[in-house]
Amino acid sequence: MSTDGVTTVISLMGAIVGSEGGTLELVDLSGDKLTVRYNEGTNEECPECVPSHEMVQQMLAASLKVHAPDVSVVELL
Repeated sequence: MSTDGVTTVISLMGAIVGSEGGTLELVDLSGDKLTVRYNEGTNEECPECVPSHEMVQQMLAASLKVHAPDVSVVELL
């Protein structure tokens, strides 16, 4: 299991969602399944700039394919 790759992805994605006040929290990594909690930020001047849950899940999945290919299931809370 590539925990370094998962940590890298969470850190990189955390910076992206953090720019709009959001946070990512690793909840569980078990086998090929990663569970992450996404607390969506807010941006009153640019609401469309805040990544949706669906967008974050897609970006996580794409990044994990590169950095932690053994993780094939992403659950976003």
